[in-house]
Amino acid sequence: MLKLTKNLLRDKKLLFAIATAMLILYLSLMKMPKYNVSISNIDKWQHSIAYTVLSLSWLLALQKFNKNYLIIISCISFGIIIEILQETVTSYRTGDFLDIIANSVGVLLGLLVFSIFFKKKEVKK
Repeated sequence: MLKLTKNLLRDKKLLFAIATAMLILYLSLMKMPKYNVSISNIDKWQHSIAYTVLSLSWLLALQKFNKNYLIIISCISFGIIIEILQETVTSYRTGDFLDIIANSVGVLLGLLVFSIFFKKKEVKK
C-alpha cells in the first residue's frame, strides 16, 4: 500500500487533483465578497466548470485503475457534502439543490470530455 501511495504521489496529476478538490472546498466554504455586477445564473456556470475540472483531474490522475464509476460517484458526493456543509457549518453560505444539479452536470461533462478525448488514446496503444 505504501509503495502504491508513493507511486501515485510521484505523479503530478494526483497532486493537481488533490489541489483542485481543496481549492473547491475552500472557495465553497469561504465568505464571498459582495459584487454589484449581476449576471443571471453565473454561479451555476461556475459550479459546472469547477466540477468539470474536478472530475477530469481525478479521472486523469486515476486513469490506470479504470474505476471511472467510483470517481464519478465520489465527485458527485463531494458536491453534495459541500452543499450540506454550507447549510450547516457556515452562517454566511446556504446550500442549494440547484448547485448540486450544476455540480453533477459538471462531473458528467468531465466524464464525457474524458471519454471522448482521453479514453481513445488509451485504446489506440
